[in-house]
Amino acid sequence: MVVKTKLYISLILLTIVLSIGIIGFLVISNETFIDSLYMTVITMSTVGFGTLHELNQTEKLFTIVLIILSIGVYGYSVTALTEYLANDNFFQNLKYKKMQQKIQKLQNHTVVCGYGRNGRQAVAKLNKFNMPCVVIEKSKSIIEELELNNILYVEGDGTDDKTLNEAAILDAKSLITALPSDADNLFVVLSARQINKDFIIISRASNESSYKKLKIAGATNVIMPNKIGGEHMASLVVTPDLVEFVDRLTISDECSTNLEEIAIDNLPTKFLNKTLLDLDLRKKTGCNVIGFKTADNEYIINPEATTKLVPGSNLIILGRSNQIEKLSQVL
Repeated sequence: MVVKTKLYISLILLTIVLSIGIIGFLVISNETFIDSLYMTVITMSTVGFGTLHELNQTEKLFTIVLIILSIGVYGYSVTALTEYLANDNFFQNLKYKKMQQKIQKLQNHTVVCGYGRNGRQAVAKLNKFNMPCVVIEKSKSIIEELELNNILYVEGDGTDDKTLNEAAILDAKSLITALPSDADNLFVVLSARQINKDFIIISRASNESSYKKLKIAGATNVIMPNKIGGEHMASLVVTPDLVEFVDRLTISDECSTNLEEIAIDNLPTKFLNKTLLDLDLRKKTGCNVIGFKTADNEYIINPEATTKLVPGSNLIILGRSNQIEKLSQVL
């Protein structure tokens, strides 16, 4: 702030000296405005061009004073400009503005509020699938980490509408709020839902009492890490083989996908309102349809072959990596 103030002062001083020179030559030499401007500029810049006429004693004294003032102001201005350019904030702001321009061009990206333990895991997963994301974080130390990892970020508080808009939330596909405070997550959900009424919001929660509040506020899904962790550990005791098998089906990265979600709206129009039997994915790709999500968000496990592929519904596909790859090629 002090450096910027010095720079502004130097600009003001240069303007004042320029004004003094113009007014002085207008009054003392009875020159026109253009001639007075010319005389002032060549005097201040000390370039050595010739004068318009032979100067009298008064004009010479005024010119000497103007040169002395100019040298003093130049010295101050050069110092202020050097400090401004040498200051880390200059290049940091330049880099941040460039990143902001890149963020504003994003479409269908994910905004992640908070880069703690859960936020890191979410960003890592998104990066594995080459899905663009923007992190909102206010901690200086964490921001340095984001810069080192070349992760797009917005410095600020996720509960602030201005910060959410800087993350281009209006054009985002989804939002993940993983702040440590349930109250902050609730505020983020409320604010984000007001800005973008159609995208997916996934919120972290620590307490059971926060679950319903977050859902009412507009969260699409609410995740309780502690609860999930405890249930998973208990499942490893009750049905260890089943849990291990399901874990192996989890989408670990783009190269070893076993599960795939297909939106019916993205299929060729010839398949709309047809049945799973007409789609015949098992014969064409070796994949199996293990789930069907209706347009009303109802899930059907192991759907019948007569299930119709209606607009707005989704298919859950199971297959080996090579089969999923073939599926992508076929569809």
